[in-house]
Formats: sequence, structure tokens, C-alpha cells
Amino acid sequence: MAPPTSAATTMIAAEPAPIGLDWASTALLIIDMQRDFLEPGGFGETLGNDVSQLARAVPPIAAVLAAARRIGLPVIHTREGHLPDLSDAPPAKVARGAPSLRIGDPGPMGRILIRGEPGHDIVPELYPRADEIVIDKPGKGAFYATELSDVLQKYGIETLLVCGVTTEVCVNTTVREANDRGYRCIVIADGCASYFPEFHAAGLAMIKAQGGIFGWVAESPAVLAAMAEQG
Repeated sequence: MAPPTSAATTMIAAEPAPIGLDWASTALLIIDMQRDFLEPGGFGETLGNDVSQLARAVPPIAAVLAAARRIGLPVIHTREGHLPDLSDAPPAKVARGAPSLRIGDPGPMGRILIRGEPGHDIVPELYPRADEIVIDKPGKGAFYATELSDVLQKYGIETLLVCGVTTEVCVNTTVREANDRGYRCIVIADGCASYFPEFHAAGLAMIKAQGGIFGWVAESPAVLAAMAEQG
């Protein structure tokens, strides 16, 4: 998974403005594209959500993932979930709302949102290769209680192409965490999704507001066009 060696800057059409990107210091970060969130019977559905709303993000992510693999970009996948004894799950998180099943309860794909269970794993269309990094996280943000900072430093990453679910929760939280740590984030708009379309739109608007207060927002065709320039 060696990153491209060219130091040439590629411009990507984005909002609030085009952004120059050095592929040698860029990684693709795919957030929480897990069966528990995207498939019927998983945690997302137990909360009363229409999980089909998230399916629209899969084809754009798959296209960007294929391009990233082709040009040798580092790829990082995250999975939200907890230890079997729930020692890393705050009681308030487990108890929230009135779902039909709670975190740790047996479900159609194993115990809900528990590491190692089928539902915790990534959907087949985006399944990680053996040489790709998988970060297991107990919270919304990908930096909290994980090794992500160390991984990014190891690979010399300065810019993140970010996609995944959900836009307003784990994607937004991770982008804000990354921004505070000095990383530039380009969020792939159609590679993100929410159970609530209005939250998706608001989540993207928050990122690119005020001159890009948390980062940039781009559509997958713009990102793919930039990747195609790498061969």
C-alpha cells in the first residue's frame, strides 16, 4: 500500500473553492460502512431508521476505492463497535432511545455492534483488502481511543479523502477531530449518506461553511477525474 511517489499537485473541483492535492501525502478514509448500519436487522434499523437511505453511498465509494487501489493510495476503513463485555461502551450510549434491540443484544447478524460479529463487519461491496488498514473505534469520531493518529503519522498523511456514514454523526465528528489535529479533509458528498436526507445536506453545509471551516466538499466524479490523472 505504498502511496504515489509523485509530488505533483492535482487540483480538485470542490466547495467552497478548488483545492490542490499532493497524492503522496493523501489517504482515503472510509467511515463505518458496516452491515449493522446498512443492512436490515442491524443497529441502524433497531433505532427505527430506513437503512436503504445509506445504500446510495455505496456505488460512489466503490468507484473511489477502486481508483485509490489502482494508484496506490493508502486506504483506511473504520468500524464502530464495542468489546463483547461492553466495557468500552458508555452506559448512556447503550441506554439511549427506545430501540427494539440495544448494543450487545442478539440480532439477525450476531450481537448488535459487537466486534467480531457479522453485523459489525464491512459490507461486501467495500470489503477491505488484506493490505488495507482497519480501525476499530468505540465512539463516533475515528480519532477517539484509536491508533488513527499514529497510522497517519506513519504514512506521512496530511490530507484525507473522507466518505462513509452517517454524514452528520461519524463523518462530521471525524472531520472535526481531524481539523483540530491539522489535517485537511475533502469530504466526498455523494460518498456520504444519512438516514435523514436533510441531515446529510446540513452536515455537508457545516463542513464547507465560512470558507471551509472544517474542510472541503467534492463530488465523486471530481475526485475520480483527479485520480485518473495519476494513471
